[in-house]
Amino acid sequence: MTDHLGPALAGTSPGTSPGVTAAAGFRASGVTAGLKASGSPDLALVVNDGPRQAAAAVFTTNRMVGAPVVWSRQVVSDGVVSAVVLNSGGANVSTGPEGFLDAHLTAERVATALGVSAGDVIVCSTGLIGERLPRENLLTGVDLAAAALAPDAGPQAARAIMTTDSVPKTAHVTVDTPDGSFTVGGMAKGAGMLAPAMATMLCVVTTDADVEARVLDAALRAATAVTFDRVDSDGCMSTSDTVTLLASGASGVAPSLDVLADAVLRVCASLARQLVADAEGASHDVAVHVVGATSQDAALAVARAVTRSNLFKAAIFGNDPNWGRVLAQVGTVPEAVAPFDPEAVDVSMNGVMVCQAARVHADRSDVDLASAREVHVVVDLHAGDASATVWSNDLTHDYVHENSAYST
Repeated sequence: MTDHLGPALAGTSPGTSPGVTAAAGFRASGVTAGLKASGSPDLALVVNDGPRQAAAAVFTTNRMVGAPVVWSRQVVSDGVVSAVVLNSGGANVSTGPEGFLDAHLTAERVATALGVSAGDVIVCSTGLIGERLPRENLLTGVDLAAAALAPDAGPQAARAIMTTDSVPKTAHVTVDTPDGSFTVGGMAKGAGMLAPAMATMLCVVTTDADVEARVLDAALRAATAVTFDRVDSDGCMSTSDTVTLLASGASGVAPSLDVLADAVLRVCASLARQLVADAEGASHDVAVHVVGATSQDAALAVARAVTRSNLFKAAIFGNDPNWGRVLAQVGTVPEAVAPFDPEAVDVSMNGVMVCQAARVHADRSDVDLASAREVHVVVDLHAGDASATVWSNDLTHDYVHENSAYST
């Protein structure tokens, strides 16, 4: 499968899309429940009004997960979801039985407010690990969110799930078919701790297509594999990642899997790029594109080795095209994972081949890293025809400050 982390969707500026309420059949809200000391919005609710309530979801592969992930995995197992409730201000991870009860009671409160089953309510939480959420604030916030539900409140929901994000992240696309049009919209949060799989992120994608849960699952997994799983801000995997795809069927249009998957892919790609662009304190968005690999897994392994190098990321921050740091990371990948001849590797940076056959080529002073935010690094292994791209960012003073002061 090819890489799809291009720029944001044409016609939508990051954060300006209706997001989860772009598709018909959905309402949303974003309110202040008092979970954040700042008093900022901190609880969002997304409701599927149907007529169909199909759903699929993917979760973090981290073995240390919070109560919301444990709860929500069970909820989505039957492919039916009526609502998603999301809070910022606390991850509800490593909080023991009481933390799981908090998640359960949150779903029960949503169910009571909406007249649905608690077993059809996904719960998502993001924030600090190891601290209990104030239960009464959380449950009162659910009541406020239910009362504020509106078919145009996607942007408010996107703002309420932000933690260290500087901007909300939303996207949508409408697709015309011979049978009519359908829409896919979404929102996400995440600015750091981005690493496969997936990122320190919560994401809700909605569609008014009339499709079954198994079709949603196939479309979502295909999309996340080449979008959210291809962003790697700092090599740190979250405990709470959740990406949910809901279908209301309100358009009455039943697209094929390929057509739906392409639309979901486009929305996820836009959201993933917005995550990278908002990485805490970053001054460059960095794409490491590995070509000439024996397999896509090999290309991914090499790309991730480069994007997880603090030395490489610090060099990019300093506008230094230090290709030696790229080569050094390429060489850390075991031959059994990525077979290639170390003496045949080429490296280009922003269109300038600075290294050919593992030796200096063009003068590094020919590379301009200062005049644009995006940096494109191409590593050619000359070992096969597979390729992969991972997007990352540079390592800045602001990133260190943000993550050293986060808990206070």
